[in-house]
Amino acid sequence: LRGAASGLRFWSRRQRPAVANLAVVCSRSMASKTPVGFIGLGNMGNPMAKNLMKHGYPLIIYDVFPDACKEFQDAGEQVVSCPADVAEKADRIITMLPTSINAIEAYSGANGILKKVKKGSLLIDSSTIDPAVSKELAKEVEKMGAVFMDAPVSGGVGAARSRNLTFMVGGVEDEFAAAQELLGCMGSNVVYCGAVGTGQAAKICNNMLLAISMIGTAEAMNLGIRLGLDPKLLAKILNMSSGRCWSSDTYNPVPGVMDGVPSANNYQGGFGATLMAKDLGLAQDSATNTKSPILLGSLAHQIYRMMCAKGYSKKDFSSVFQFLREEETF
Repeated sequence: LRGAASGLRFWSRRQRPAVANLAVVCSRSMASKTPVGFIGLGNMGNPMAKNLMKHGYPLIIYDVFPDACKEFQDAGEQVVSCPADVAEKADRIITMLPTSINAIEAYSGANGILKKVKKGSLLIDSSTIDPAVSKELAKEVEKMGAVFMDAPVSGGVGAARSRNLTFMVGGVEDEFAAAQELLGCMGSNVVYCGAVGTGQAAKICNNMLLAISMIGTAEAMNLGIRLGLDPKLLAKILNMSSGRCWSSDTYNPVPGVMDGVPSANNYQGGFGATLMAKDLGLAQDSATNTKSPILLGSLAHQIYRMMCAKGYSKKDFSSVFQFLREEETF
């Protein structure tokens, strides 16, 4: 079944013939009866797994924190005790983990996926990790006769809940359709980027830009408020002007400006400052390896590291506004 799905090529909507459409529909109908493994049920993994359930996929679940599995178990999904057990019961597995170290442990650890992975399995890693680690994992997976693809995401928790994530996929192009079948249940955009590691490269570049734009939005809002402008009015003006960006119009960092974002909830939930600092560290390492100047990216990295050292590590990354407001040393 998985091999049949992987044989389907990706077509644009205009190019895709009716036969391919029928094949995809049939494949999904059949695949819905085949369990999918899911490892990592954190802020992002939880709603992603739920969207797979909504599309009819039975799940084989594992998380290092057993409490994270409880609601899935209560819903009738199967919970196992380690990643190896997931690999034993499913030939399509999605991992969503915080760091490179976590990903290495999940795949190559003593009870990792590679201990029991079946030949022909499709392993999709949606963690944001070092591209070099993705490439190494792909080599190990290939030795076991399976397929590895990196597919990090953008969009945040809100997009994960509403199935509006963007997936950036790296790996063997012939396997993209098989990956898209699953990823399309969790996101509205699934983009093939190239060989293994290119998905991570795209994600690192995106998050570096996101951090820079969030800091810029926070600085502009803070300055405007101190100059006497009403924050909602200032946000409105920015969002109809050339300074508009995602951080200003969709994820504004100022409390009271928008509903349904972390700044409206004391910066709880969302994308943690620790994870942003980690992603910026990956960007810094990649910049060093490629001799690429990232002046603002490096400064953003230092700002988020300072935030984590001063008690913001568990707050959403938009709390940089609060950090700037409270830091007298600036």
